[in-house]
This record gives sequence, C-alpha cells and structure tokens, in this order.
Amino acid sequence: MDNLVFSLNSTVPIFLIIVLGYFLRRIGIITEDFCSVADNFNYKIAIPVLLFNDISSSNFSEVFQFDFFLFCLIATILSIAAIWFLARRFLSDRAAVGAFVQGSYRGSIAVFGIAFLQNVYGHSGLAPLAVVAAAPLYNIAAVLILTTEMSSNKKLKTSDLILSVLKNPILDGVLIGMLFSFSGLTTPVILQKSISSVSSLATPLALIIIGAVFDWKKALGKFRYSLTASLIKLVFIPLVFLPFAIFLFGFRDAALVSALIMLASPNAPSSYIMAKNMGGDSVLASGTVVMTTLLSAFTLTTWMFVLRALNFI
Repeated sequence: MDNLVFSLNSTVPIFLIIVLGYFLRRIGIITEDFCSVADNFNYKIAIPVLLFNDISSSNFSEVFQFDFFLFCLIATILSIAAIWFLARRFLSDRAAVGAFVQGSYRGSIAVFGIAFLQNVYGHSGLAPLAVVAAAPLYNIAAVLILTTEMSSNKKLKTSDLILSVLKNPILDGVLIGMLFSFSGLTTPVILQKSISSVSSLATPLALIIIGAVFDWKKALGKFRYSLTASLIKLVFIPLVFLPFAIFLFGFRDAALVSALIMLASPNAPSSYIMAKNMGGDSVLASGTVVMTTLLSAFTLTTWMFVLRALNFI
C-alpha cells in the first residue's frame, strides 16, 4: 500500500497538470497560438535551461560510482539500438519511428525519478548520476533518430547530421551542464536564481501544452503504437535489465531503485517537445507521455512490490 501511495504521489500531480491543460484549451483560455509560442519557448529556452541546471548542479565527484554509471550507459545504448532497429523494420511511417523510439526509451529521470526517490528514501539516491549518464545519450539519440528519419527521403550528409546534432538547443543544454558538472564550475548566486526560475517553467509548461494539444480522436488512431511504446518503456526494458542490475552489478536498496527509475520511469515531456519541433509525430509523442504517466503508478508499484518481496530493497 505504501508503494502505491508513493507512486500515486509522484504520478497523479503530473497527470493532473496534463488534464488542466486539456481543460484550459477546451474553455478557450489557452489558444493554438499560445501553444505554438510556448512549444518554441520550451524547446529553445526552458528545457535546455532545465537540463543544464539539473546536470550542472549535480556534485559529480560525490555521486559518481563507476559500476552504476557503466550500467546506465550500457542499458541506455542497448535499449535505443534495439528499439530503433525494430521500429524501422515494423513502422512504415518515418515520422512515427522517431516518436515511437523516443517514447519507448526516454524516461523522465530528472523530474519524476528524483521526486520518486525522495518520496521513498528522503534523498535522490543515484538519480543525479543517472541523469549525467543517460540524459546526454537520450538527447543525442533523439536528435540523431529524428534527423535521420525525417531526412529518409533525401540523402543526408554526415556533416549535416553532425551539425544538426550540435545545433540542437536541448542537447546544448546537456553538454554545457556536463561541462560544469565535470569541471566543478559554478554559476553566480544571482544568475543561479534566474536559471532556477526559468528551469522551473519547463516541466509544468510542457505538461500543460501536452494536455492542451491532446486530441482524443487522433490519439486513439495511434493507440496501438502508444500502448506498445508504453509497455516497452515500463515493463519490457526493466524486465530485461533489472536482472543484470541485481545479479551482475549487485545493486541493492537505493542503488537498485535508482536503476529501476532510470529503466521504468514514464516518458519525459521533452520527448513531445523535441518530436514536434523536429517534424516527428507529435500526436504519438503526446499520447505516449500521457499513457506512460498514467500506467507508471501501477507498473512502478508492481516493480517495487516484487523487489521488496524478494528482499532486494
């Protein structure tokens, strides 16, 4: 019961903000023009600042554990490679491929994961290290996949692909944040307060816009893809990699829950922002964010129950 309460406390507020956005659009307070401008602001400013703030503020020297870092890298790379390979084989719509792959691997570690761990243990555990290990790969892979898939009808030069990756504002936020984290650089207090204020806008604004643009009729047409991506993210990936975390790497307690969060957290709102702004299937992307958020309260509760019953946490 306690695990259910922890999960619901982390997921329900997120889902309610999405519902709020849907309601505000239906009664006309939020308009299509507002959604377009807010999407652009989030993509170019708020989310890059959020990622920079999360990664740069992590004390890398304190949280670093090589085995956990290695696990995050291996699990993330293998997940992305396998899902992208299969998606290209079974999905004919190239715009859907990018959104589907993102929805299947990209978890909200920085927002949902840290909140969940703080609920369970009173601290964020190794989640900041998971952010440093996985977030760059999440974003590099997203830019690479979306750029490749949306350019599938024309020859894409390697130089153009590299330039597209380097020019992506979300990835730039990650890379600059990593520079600060590794080097020990800090931002002045006055500037840090401004950065924190801007970064605090990113997630609620993204969730409100997801709700505002959510179209049930269109989403139902993508239901099969959204459900498949959600099950991959919440069930299949942790089912594959948790045994390695337990038996090969020997993770227990907070370290194991941190690994679970990286593997089984709901889809990050930034995946919708990136898919829409890079020409991907925004309907599928928003539907996957909504569905993984809704289902994760139950799937994470189940995973926690199983791990606790087996005395791993």
